[in-house]
Amino acid sequence: MPAAAASVLAAALALGLAAAGCATFDATFGKREAVVQFQPETTNAARLKVRAACAHLPHATPEPVPTGEPAADMTYDVRYRVDKASDGDLAKLQQCLQRFRSVVGIQFSGPAGS
Repeated sequence: MPAAAASVLAAALALGLAAAGCATFDATFGKREAVVQFQPETTNAARLKVRAACAHLPHATPEPVPTGEPAADMTYDVRYRVDKASDGDLAKLQQCLQRFRSVVGIQFSGPAGS
């Protein structure tokens, strides 16, 4: 293969990898979630109760419970996907969460205004 053709092939491959990387970056960057913050001594059972109680809200979908480690060994973080949630949807989620004394707050991550 001539050197010029090899250079063009290498450039095309690099461009393809860069585009794939950008697509992955954009998908990750578009993810928006709300992470519920609890009192330190809150049990996983109480966390799951909160998750279930606030799972019905529009555009605030609970993320799956992790299965990688034994339930007794983990501290489960309740997370909601809120990619399409409006300010009103987020307010409803916050109102639902505030009903529980074990909840101390909610932290949002990802791009705002989605």
